[in-house]
Amino acid sequence: VQLQASGGGLVQAGGFLRLSCAASGRTFSSYVMGWFRQAPGKEREFVAAIGWSGGNTYYADSVKGRFTISRDNAKNTVYLQMNSLKPEDTAVYYCAADRAIRTVVAGSSGSWGQGTHVTVSS
Repeated sequence: VQLQASGGGLVQAGGFLRLSCAASGRTFSSYVMGWFRQAPGKEREFVAAIGWSGGNTYYADSVKGRFTISRDNAKNTVYLQMNSLKPEDTAVYYCAADRAIRTVVAGSSGSWGQGTHVTVSS
């Protein structure tokens, strides 16, 4: 599956953004989807993941209660709603897809999007 992330930008602390990740192919609903981020000088880290039907979601502790992952299988798209943004959320955000949740959460997904930049100013 090919992925294309969008929706990044510059926002003030406390603001919000919604990232989107559009997937190609007819088997989107069979993929677990995830979001990762990589800040300058840091390693890529897990942000959130969502199961095939959207019923199961997983979050990093740093974003729980502020970020929400969702998906629309009819549109082959996964979203990341980011509220109450903080300067430390500044990073390049990547979407990822794989068949198994463990693979996605571990950062070992077979498919990755190109990344979208999020900058949160203080």
